Amino acid sequence: MEISNLEKNNEIELNNKIVNENTQKNFLETTVGKAINTAIDIGIRAILPNFIEDQVINIKDNLINYGLKDGITKTIDDAIDLGKSAIGIMTGNFESVSQMQSAIQSGGIIDGISSLLDTVVDKVRKAGLINNTVATAIKQGKDVILNNVENNIEKSFNKQYEAINDINKAINNWKNCFEEKNFVGMEKEYNKIQDKLKIIAPIEKMINNTKTMEIIHNLIRNNGQDFNLTKEQLELAEKLK
Repeated sequence: MEISNLEKNNEIELNNKIVNENTQKNFLETTVGKAINTAIDIGIRAILPNFIEDQVINIKDNLINYGLKDGITKTIDDAIDLGKSAIGIMTGNFESVSQMQSAIQSGGIIDGISSLLDTVVDKVRKAGLINNTVATAIKQGKDVILNNVENNIEKSFNKQYEAINDINKAINNWKNCFEEKNFVGMEKEYNKIQDKLKIIAPIEKMINNTKTMEIIHNLIRNNGQDFNLTKEQLELAEKLK
């Protein structure tokens, strides 16, 4: 008996999730970029405690307009490239979140942000959008920003590890429910996994670990929660064990 069209469609859809270098780079640009942006916001407020919210926002907007946003993205990309070389990944994808973290750390991300801040602050000062006092305060207090950057990046990766642990627990729970033919329990764990997959790094191993589970789950769901699978479907289910 042939595997159903539904199963084939599911396999095609899930295979399309296989990641490439650009997907991983985009993820890091977004995730690490948000961590850096937040750190700079917090750092400027700490460096300029007497400034009101609108003044801080105006300073940050000017920094962005004079190259901060694009500079952060380029700094992250440079850190990825340098970091990959430093940890021995010459071509191809990251195979784990820990590799991503090591590459970012080894790629000189903090030094890159430090240089970027100096350059952008000078541009904004020369344009007359901040005075020498503010420019000097930001440069002299830059360690506050950089410490926040380092801490925020670490927190963002810690969240990744937590999400991966949650997914692995949910997968094991799903397997147990599958063995017990408990679809309600399966659905609960399946939804947990789907939620976490939206926020974790695109690592091929993690995607592959959930692929078979998703195929089997959707087969049972769309077959009226019937656990009487075909021989081919049962062989597929065996891959879960």
